[in-house]
Amino acid sequence: MTIHFDNSYVRLPDRLYTRQAPAPVPEPALVRLNRALAGELGLDADWLASPEGVAMLAGNAFPENAAPIAMAYAGHQFGNWVPQLGDGRALLIGEVVDANGIRRDIQLKGSGKTPFSRMGDGRAALGPVLREYIVSEAMAALGVPTTRALAAVTTGDYVLREDRLPGGVLTRVASSHIRVGTFQYFYARQDTEALAALADHAIDRHDPAARKADNPHAALLDGVIARQAKLIARWLALGFIHGVMNTDNMTLSGETIDYGPCAFMDGFDPGAVYSSIDQFGRYAYGNQPAIGHWNLANLAQSLVPLLDDDPDRAVEIAKASLERYGTGFAEAYAAEMTAKIGLETPREGDMDLVDGLLKRMAEDGADFTNTFRALSALGREAGAADEGFLAEFADGEPLAEWLAAWRARLADENRSDEARIAAMKAVNPAIIPRNHQVEKAIAAAYGGDMSVFHALVDALADPFADRPAGDPLTLPPAPDEVVHQTFCGT
Repeated sequence: MTIHFDNSYVRLPDRLYTRQAPAPVPEPALVRLNRALAGELGLDADWLASPEGVAMLAGNAFPENAAPIAMAYAGHQFGNWVPQLGDGRALLIGEVVDANGIRRDIQLKGSGKTPFSRMGDGRAALGPVLREYIVSEAMAALGVPTTRALAAVTTGDYVLREDRLPGGVLTRVASSHIRVGTFQYFYARQDTEALAALADHAIDRHDPAARKADNPHAALLDGVIARQAKLIARWLALGFIHGVMNTDNMTLSGETIDYGPCAFMDGFDPGAVYSSIDQFGRYAYGNQPAIGHWNLANLAQSLVPLLDDDPDRAVEIAKASLERYGTGFAEAYAAEMTAKIGLETPREGDMDLVDGLLKRMAEDGADFTNTFRALSALGREAGAADEGFLAEFADGEPLAEWLAAWRARLADENRSDEARIAAMKAVNPAIIPRNHQVEKAIAAAYGGDMSVFHALVDALADPFADRPAGDPLTLPPAPDEVVHQTFCGT
């Protein structure tokens, strides 16, 4: 079989990337292939699972029309400017046009050193590969724009981190890997020619309608801002914490990328931080909207040379676009959260109802996912289901007033209880990739048992379905299972 790669990025100026062959691995073996995704991409899943296909997924052999490259970019990491980052352990091997006519990148992570590796070995341990597979595919099932996992393979070799760990390679699929940091790289070098080529490419990939706008590059900026506002609102509605919202980890496509020290909250805490490297809480759960704005301001600054020949006018255009972020985020967040409490026709004051519930959840550390799922089962009249909801709180008595106000608001809605409950269950998942379950899957895999990983991925493919009472995947961690820190895995 030949994969029909059509590699548009390599037709850009060659200073945007470096051509790089991956480093072969000794004994590649397939852990999991995402057959459904392969079908969406128009790829032959049976061939990908064959020795020849696994060799490609491990970086040992490619079709002739592949074009492995390491992309150049810069970025602010925890607010600190780093002028050169780039793909230090990943290679974009090519682009395919999927069954819907959409161009998709196929990238290998853990494929060896590149000119951007700095002091790293360019490899990945198996654990972070499995973590990204689990979480990115769960995010897709939860309806979050995200990069996807096509395959995970073992390498037959080891990497040295804190311990000697089995190596792995992840095959990642994305609408593109163009980042805010990609634009920053060329803005910092005052390379307007490369900036223009990159922006025009991004328009072709993500905002083709912007071509018809009076100012296509301003329309591109508006599109990115709108997508990121909706994305971050969706994260908050699911209790998701990215953990490392550096500018090189924000995409132009509006897809979530780079699942390193990410986490889904158990007990609700607006200040929750899991990332071991986020020592000052810059990327805490509640800070994510503001950080999104900060990152987008850096994108706007990088696009200023393209927005108008008059620098002052260009800055005003950028500022006007950025002002739309706050409104866009507020609207998206309100839509997400009012849907979570079962309101079909939002009106003024509804967010006070949402905030009242979140305040009580924070006071008790109520489980974020289970509280909203339990609320989904309640009727307009008090009933037995109330017990399950109140059990999520250390003291259910203060919830009586909130429940009364919520039910009074439901009385203004035209939906039946049955229709509303179904709608609420469609936005409030029964299961998420809880940190302790992900860690169990990784630990079992390091012990040679992949069944826990496969079972978790399979279950997370249908996160909104009802689960049996007491299902371990629905339960928050026991005290000795709590994961306090997550790691980048580099």
